[in-house]
Amino acid sequence: KSTAVVSGLFPKVVRDRIFPTEQRDREDNGRATNTKNRLQTFLSAKDDKASPVQSSHDSPIAELFAETTVMFADIAGFTAWCSVREPTAVFSLLEALYGSFDRIAHRRGVFKVETIGDSYVAVAGLPDVRPDHALVMAKFARDCRSEMKLVTSRLGRVLGPDTAELEIRIGLNSGPVTAGVLRGDRSRFQLFGDTVNTAARMESTGIVSKIQVSENTAALLKIAGKEHWLHKREGKVAAKGKGMPASQLQSCHN
Repeated sequence: KSTAVVSGLFPKVVRDRIFPTEQRDREDNGRATNTKNRLQTFLSAKDDKASPVQSSHDSPIAELFAETTVMFADIAGFTAWCSVREPTAVFSLLEALYGSFDRIAHRRGVFKVETIGDSYVAVAGLPDVRPDHALVMAKFARDCRSEMKLVTSRLGRVLGPDTAELEIRIGLNSGPVTAGVLRGDRSRFQLFGDTVNTAARMESTGIVSKIQVSENTAALLKIAGKEHWLHKREGKVAAKGKGMPASQLQSCHN
């Protein structure tokens, strides 16, 4: 109906310019919707059988998410601790700790990306977009820090008293990320981009048992009225070959 109206109002040369553009827009929107659907299908899969297999006819499963907050968490003292433990003890700790983090993530609406060794990576703001991603991730990080103390204290009776001495170091950063599925024999969901790299840097330069947040995340928390949660760190942290301002979360209430 709208096509007929436009056809009657504009000469052919104008119509030829309008309609191909509209068609391209529809095709682009269709591709974007299809990509999101395929990504959601992969993320909701419960086993490898439901994971997409690579095909020369399929386009990559990838999407840009403009507003997210990424968290990196690392166990301080883990390398020395596990060097004098049996493999089963190491995995008992990791399964108990990261299983607890997973349950908190589910409750908070945070998406667990992966674990790399003793590092836990999570993101808020995808696959479901949410404007409060920084706030949610700050609370999640706070919960993980508290859970770390509970789990290590409990396991200290079984895995040795020095288990309770293990601590966590957490870093947060907010910004856009490219998210997608690297397909192959074992398809994996991955995050890429400067936002991810800076979150990792916030963790690696952080202080044990503290939650270090980037300037980007701190700004979003201030907008949310949580400036009182923040304590500006003295000096700057080294990131990308230059100094970068950072803050620490002192308190974080529901």
